Amino acid sequence: MVNNIYARAYTEVLEILKHFPDEEYKKIPIEKINFYKSHMDKNYKFTINPEMDLANQNISKEANAIIVTLFRDYFATEEQKVKIKEILDLNQKKEEIEKRKNYNPDDIFKNNRQLNKNSEILDTSTQLVEYKEPFFIKLKKFIFQMLHLDF
Repeated sequence: MVNNIYARAYTEVLEILKHFPDEEYKKIPIEKINFYKSHMDKNYKFTINPEMDLANQNISKEANAIIVTLFRDYFATEEQKVKIKEILDLNQKKEEIEKRKNYNPDDIFKNNRQLNKNSEILDTSTQLVEYKEPFFIKLKKFIFQMLHLDF
């Protein structure tokens, strides 16, 4: 079964597609439509106001991403496809910068070095206490292991 978030997104997408003109709707492969129908959340009720701009309606980001993908794949001109790719690349870079700022590995490693020093001090002063590896050290080892670097 598809994740509940995507099941709801498929329901939203199908509701939006109902308002497409027939000639536009037919540009989307029937396999895609059937996939959305078979994986949609049948208990989720979603309606849109056709009088209101789609951007102002309460559409999930997953459904929005699906609509953008459908537009890019089946409706956009080559020029529009290039613009969409540029926008998506820019959004991806912004997201990576934000993640890097929030989860900066350099800061994590700095904190780990301080934790290591504190652990060593505690280790020498309390010999009978069992040393448990801090979470940050485990995280650091995991990241180094994923990057195939020596710890």
